[in-house]
Amino acid sequence: MELRIQADAAQVEADILIVGLSRHPENSKGWEAFSGRFNGMLEEWVKGDLPFDLNSLITYPALSGSIPRVLFVGLNDRKKLTEDALRIAFGHIGKELAKKKIKHAAVYLDSFLNDDISSEDAAYLAVEGITMGTYKFDDYKTSSNEADVSLETLSILSEDDAEELQASAFIGQVFGQSVNEARTLVNMPANLLTATAMADYAKELGETYGFETEILGKAEMEELGMGAILAVNQGSVEEPRLIVLKYKATENFEEPLALVGKGITFDTGGYSLKPKDGIVGMKGDMGGAAAVLGAMKVIGELKPEKNVIAVIASTDNMVSGNAFKPDDVITSLSGKTIEILNTDAEGRLVLADSVTYAKQMGATHIIDVATLTGGVIVALGNDKTGALTNDEAFFETFLEASEETGEFVWRLPLTESDKKRIRKSDVADLNNSPGRDGHMIFGGGFVGEFVDNTPWIHLDIAGTSHAASAHDLGPQGGTGAMVRTLAMMVEKMAEEA
Repeated sequence: MELRIQADAAQVEADILIVGLSRHPENSKGWEAFSGRFNGMLEEWVKGDLPFDLNSLITYPALSGSIPRVLFVGLNDRKKLTEDALRIAFGHIGKELAKKKIKHAAVYLDSFLNDDISSEDAAYLAVEGITMGTYKFDDYKTSSNEADVSLETLSILSEDDAEELQASAFIGQVFGQSVNEARTLVNMPANLLTATAMADYAKELGETYGFETEILGKAEMEELGMGAILAVNQGSVEEPRLIVLKYKATENFEEPLALVGKGITFDTGGYSLKPKDGIVGMKGDMGGAAAVLGAMKVIGELKPEKNVIAVIASTDNMVSGNAFKPDDVITSLSGKTIEILNTDAEGRLVLADSVTYAKQMGATHIIDVATLTGGVIVALGNDKTGALTNDEAFFETFLEASEETGEFVWRLPLTESDKKRIRKSDVADLNNSPGRDGHMIFGGGFVGEFVDNTPWIHLDIAGTSHAASAHDLGPQGGTGAMVRTLAMMVEKMAEEA
């Protein structure tokens, strides 16, 4: 999608003009000139027919000017409009543009501003929201003869500094597109997105943005002693991959942040087999890996001054005569031994070796992200990401990032009592499944056993990685959860350095 910043609305060619409609719209800058498109009828429509309700959408014909239609979006009281509400409004607009098969759209930017939302903010939010809202997964149906129509140009109409607006709009586009790529990864079936295919995608990402790329196969993992990842992979005919991407912002690569993602391409539960209803949808058990790869795309585009390592352990978790079993004892990369009580608690095993490897590569801060437990959904619902941490200041910075992106995160406690239950085993250092109560805490807390004193945040996106139905910012399916917040966290850490 091409972005254009244009001051002279008369010179804009578009299929539709997007306008924010609030009470007393005449207070918007340039409203008098805009209303001229309707030959004096707009004032009557505003008084009677046009709805102001938040996110209400209605299309009217423009009776003059080069743009034939106007899409009004209700903002209610514009003075009280928040950035998050505006992002959502543009998400709804994006879906409407896709529905109408619009190729060229324009945004009357001044109609979305208030004392707290600048033109740069609005440009960023408009492009980010519209980009996410127009997303559609290219499925594998052969029956449709109708060609998809996508938004080709988006013109932002404003007399403010064009260079500043262009930069803000570009950032919004990068964030939105990166979320959409993560969504596509989550939506892909596991027979196509194997561990090898995910590694190939990461290689392409590395080539595009100049990341140092390291892909470890099964033989390399065996040589290093990655017993946790290898145990999960035992039942599979697909080889595992450990995917490593390095973004070097400084010559000496000091104090890198590690983004660690769970990349289970399909999870049967192993011998702790999932029920038939629970196994459907397990192609999305690599949502954490998708979030990390999406964040790395943002990092590659925007080049923040912060060193980053991405580490993703990818395999499927299958049942076969060679699969690992309950009561097995395995040895992780760290040297710690683990008693397997539940083969469906496999995500924490691959994360254990991944965070150990990240530490060996010099990571001084770690964020792991995973579709780890159904327990987080029981605790928080499907719309909240659960978190654990061992470092208050690190987590406070992360919360600031999540507030800027509008991705809700809620921290749960990890107590010494919880840790004792994770360490309770008659035959090994740890057990991988202390019980169903506090399941999210035990799952994340298990990973925490391998970070030691390294500042660490665990994110459980089992609820937020997938949407059962269409939502404010996109369709049913993969959501791209945490892509934007991880990338924003890197930006914030760069600013603090």
